[in-house]
Amino acid sequence: MATILIPARWASTRFPGKPLALLAGKPLIQHVWEKCTRSKLASRIIIATDDMCIAEAAFHFGAEVALTRNNHPSGTDRAAEVAVLLKKERVLVNVQGDEPFVEPKLIDRLIREFQNDRRLEMATAASPIQEPSEFLDPNIVKVVVNCAGNALYFSRAPIPVDRDREGTALGLRHHGIYGYTKRFLLQFVTWKPTALEKSEKLEQLRALEHGTTIRVLKTKHSSPGIDTPEQAEAATRRLKADR
Repeated sequence: MATILIPARWASTRFPGKPLALLAGKPLIQHVWEKCTRSKLASRIIIATDDMCIAEAAFHFGAEVALTRNNHPSGTDRAAEVAVLLKKERVLVNVQGDEPFVEPKLIDRLIREFQNDRRLEMATAASPIQEPSEFLDPNIVKVVVNCAGNALYFSRAPIPVDRDREGTALGLRHHGIYGYTKRFLLQFVTWKPTALEKSEKLEQLRALEHGTTIRVLKTKHSSPGIDTPEQAEAATRRLKADR
């Protein structure tokens, strides 16, 4: 069985109250939840939040909610608090609460990857970078993978370096979605933040520094997250255009 966990907090430094920001008439968190409901392989979807305003909004549109502590350093830690209470699930999918364009088929691909490879502990996704500006933007996380499709490194810097300036065809934009086994997630949150993680402010580097294999599923669909009010406005325009 697989469960989708959607961590959501109010106190975003760059965008306070972000989960309830209205995009095309609906709260951001509702857009994310509705995409998740289209998964065919997930048996349950839970919004994990420490804020009653977010919880009440989620109740209003019909979501299951788990109230968590308010001192979690990351969404992964918030998801892990809920995971402890889940008894039957082996696979958990963490969909960040600011990903309104997450693909339901991608969620199912992640779940299926764990069904097909029982040794897999962690997986995520990425798509080709289309614009040079995205490649240079430190707010957009890049990932490079090996021949087996597993992550070599994640960075806010433009990787791989295009030494001969032939283009950015190898650049992959990381998506805010993770799959884990429950056992691995509960182990991961016991590890202290590592040097590379602190430097890049990317917690997936903690897993790499501990030698974890992270499978990276490639998708053609871009899934820009929402970190600022300006990005929320751009997302609203895209949502209206997709109607």
